[in-house]
Amino acid sequence: MIENFIKNYEYYKNVNLKKYNTYRLECYADYLIFPKDINELVELLDYLRQNRINYIILGGGSNVILAKPCFDVVVKLDKLNNITINDNIVVAEAGVPLIKLANECMKNSLDGLAFAGGIPGMVGASTSMNAGAYNEDMSMVVKEVKVIDPDLKITTLNKEELGYAYRDSFLKRNKDYVCIETTFEMKYKDKDKIKEVMNDRKNRRVVSQPLDKPSAGSVFRNPPGMSAGKLIEDAGLKGYIYGGAMISDKHANFIINNDTATYEDIIMLIDYIKERIKVIYDIDLILEQEIIRWCYARKKENKG
Repeated sequence: MIENFIKNYEYYKNVNLKKYNTYRLECYADYLIFPKDINELVELLDYLRQNRINYIILGGGSNVILAKPCFDVVVKLDKLNNITINDNIVVAEAGVPLIKLANECMKNSLDGLAFAGGIPGMVGASTSMNAGAYNEDMSMVVKEVKVIDPDLKITTLNKEELGYAYRDSFLKRNKDYVCIETTFEMKYKDKDKIKEVMNDRKNRRVVSQPLDKPSAGSVFRNPPGMSAGKLIEDAGLKGYIYGGAMISDKHANFIINNDTATYEDIIMLIDYIKERIKVIYDIDLILEQEIIRWCYARKKENKG
């Protein structure tokens, strides 16, 4: 039984995940587990895979739609939260909040993450999905990434191996690899100038995004040379409501939870937007947010 294995871990049973996802969707985890370090994480993943227990690894809960009433096991990496700065090289573990890291870099006159000063994600998830804003993204500063590979070995992937693209990477496409630590190569710059850029980005978010309502960031990727939000707005869909979910009347590429939204409401609204944009513009919008239903815990094969 899993409780015998995790008795020395920090874990909680029958947890409402509402506060762990930025859409504030009601869903539950039979077990919510916080490994204290990388060794515990590897041991936990090995146990889950050997016993074919389904699990997900959840970052900050932004940019995701938890599309299931209950998950067997949810693993949170919040305790992997060390930051090391050596000259212009910054190493951050997966559980470091991206906003915190951006601020630490600014305080040390290191430029490269000013765009991330308002992104509510964790380093691990942000590295994997190549988070970005205002024409900048993680790929511009990531040097290498330490991962747990499919054989539960700790290895390092260089930038070329990460296969970065717009809101995409090798890690996003290969869930058997778990990001545990990211190394960034930054540039020196006057901290006041970095802070000025960060404040500008934050102010632009306040003005243009529905930060007063639960959402999970931009819903769709921008098509080449276009704005997904403008396409949706020009299609007359701002303010459109399905159940408890609504296309924001402040920014059309945001879906907000009007207190009662379910994951079904959000997914139905996403499908409706895609259908209308295809009919009107003959453009296939690509979802930026990730729909998470479950992760099959394949059994680790023994290799001689």
